[in-house]
Amino acid sequence: MPTRPEFVKFLSKGTYGSVDLVKYIRSDDSSPLYAAVKTTDCENLYYLQREALILSKLKGCRSIVQCYNNYNLEEDLDDNGWRIFKMVMEYAPEGSLATFMDSYKDSKLPETMIKDFTRMLLQGLVYVHNLGYVHCDLKPENLLIFPCGQSYELKISDFGSSTEVGEVADTWELNPPFVGSPIYMSPESVYDGVAEKALDLWSVGCIVLEMYAGEPWREVEFNDLASVLLSGEAPEIPESVPSDAKDFIEMCFARNPESRGSALSLLLHRFLSEDMYGLRRLFGSLDG
Repeated sequence: MPTRPEFVKFLSKGTYGSVDLVKYIRSDDSSPLYAAVKTTDCENLYYLQREALILSKLKGCRSIVQCYNNYNLEEDLDDNGWRIFKMVMEYAPEGSLATFMDSYKDSKLPETMIKDFTRMLLQGLVYVHNLGYVHCDLKPENLLIFPCGQSYELKISDFGSSTEVGEVADTWELNPPFVGSPIYMSPESVYDGVAEKALDLWSVGCIVLEMYAGEPWREVEFNDLASVLLSGEAPEIPESVPSDAKDFIEMCFARNPESRGSALSLLLHRFLSEDMYGLRRLFGSLDG
């Protein structure tokens, strides 16, 4: 790992730490490396260690953010002399999907781009779920956009809330009734806080709907969201959403979690069927 880190700017702040853009000056005087550095304190070290462990198991997956330092954390001291810990990750120049959408009119993306991003999201999710984890906080802010030739790549980030399948999420126990960010949470997770793969699939539906419509929930107050979910309601899908996309989103919003299928079955949905043969060949042994 290069030495001589130089702080560039603050990027974001989450539940368990903050993220800064840092420039690392290489010892051989070659081009500097720009990295996103997540920093936390001793109190939240467990969550950063868990995130680094999960990411290390997903090393090499193109749709998951990658780390430097062989996924080991760096230890340092802050300005007050307190111990802090850092995870050094690849930097997304285009920012999060949330900020990327803000650059488009009404935060609505072109349909071809929506399909590409949805495909990449599900490809990453197949690997996450097959490791036995639920991300628990999928949302545009946790999806990073990287330039890729004339197009873009989407990668899943922020596994600080991730939980093993079937376990009650720490975040739900600390701040019920939501496991992750409220407007992307599924009804059953609000009820008992258990992390199941279907929770992430509901979140995928919210994200796809947001890419089409600019927001997942309309005319629902935040304080009413838990009761709305528990009453059986799902976000309304505008008539402007194409029929294949509507069918895809409705599958994500199935009231019965088992009816949502899996990340792989959604990846093979006709909404994303342009490269059906290639996807079946690539993921044929990974359904879980």
